[in-house]
Amino acid sequence: MGTALTGAGAQVVLARSHFPQGARDVDWLPAVGAKKWVVLTKDRHIRRRELELDALVHARVRAFVLIAGDLTGPEQAEVFVKALPKMTRICHATRGPLIGAVSAGGGVVLLSLKRRSHRR
Repeated sequence: MGTALTGAGAQVVLARSHFPQGARDVDWLPAVGAKKWVVLTKDRHIRRRELELDALVHARVRAFVLIAGDLTGPEQAEVFVKALPKMTRICHATRGPLIGAVSAGGGVVLLSLKRRSHRR
């Protein structure tokens, strides 16, 4: 995927180059936010897990989540390349935090970052 995005003009930093395999989201999200990197992920549940969402919001991370399932690696790359212009515009317009959902056609929709309220 990195090669396709680089070919489309994006600067790409692979997580595996900076963080150990299996690193917890709550550990690497603050580092990504500090560097102002943008996260591209297939983890559709990141916005539903309270600890990860808190880390993302606190670190002001801008993340885009591929919501289409069952795509091959090249197909995933193609979707992110299609979405790249819109993701770029969104990132230039906001410092974050944000989560955008990227559809199979390359469309991008911003998602709510509201946290669930805990019942007492």
